[in-house]
Amino acid sequence: MPAPAPGWSVADILDHLRSLGSAENRAGMARFGIVTDRAFGVGNTLLRPLARRLKRDHERALALWETGWREARLLAAFTDEPKQVTRDQARRWAQDFDSWEIVDSVCDLFVEAGHLDLIPVFAEDEREFVRRTAFAMMAWAAVHRKSEPDATFLCWLDLIERHATDPRNFVRKAVNWALRQIGKRSAALHGPSLSLAGRLAERDDRTARWIGRDAMRELSDPKTLARMEKRTARRVAGGAISR
Repeated sequence: MPAPAPGWSVADILDHLRSLGSAENRAGMARFGIVTDRAFGVGNTLLRPLARRLKRDHERALALWETGWREARLLAAFTDEPKQVTRDQARRWAQDFDSWEIVDSVCDLFVEAGHLDLIPVFAEDEREFVRRTAFAMMAWAAVHRKSEPDATFLCWLDLIERHATDPRNFVRKAVNWALRQIGKRSAALHGPSLSLAGRLAERDDRTARWIGRDAMRELSDPKTLARMEKRTARRVAGGAISR
């Protein structure tokens, strides 16, 4: 089969994915909590380069998602065009989330598309992987939305506190992830995040305590503080140069 190209149809892509997969890979994925009922068994080390060769195509991404295959859905996330991703599409795709891997691979597309207003909506959804989406989006935005004002992240701390008692594994880990990333984003966010972590660490609830203590450990670490100081210095220097 020739190398993948932008003009490939969905059927061509599925055939190629099928040729790359293996039962051994599927078994390995299952051990990491990846749903393999509809998986060919192709790792991200192959999917990412494949996505780059296929290039972005919104309509094809929609069609790939509808196939229901794990690898096709990951390629849909990697090759969709953020500017064409609507709120309705994001909500439809979220209804299909069935593993942490899919959530974490798609949430960056939602953030890049600018649908941060869906974070509270996803957070209030009782389904484990939809709720995880909210906090994965927070974590992704904290790292990659460089121009987003601190006020956006301060508002999300209330959601983190509200859902810090959800004991489900893939929710609690995402809540913890979001709190740590927000706290490391800027000096202005570090204090409120560390304060929240301290409150959670003192809660009677076991899940909240774990989230709080783990976040406190990282946010109080001297290496974390040193990195934040360097980042702040670079921003100040950059601002001085731009002026």
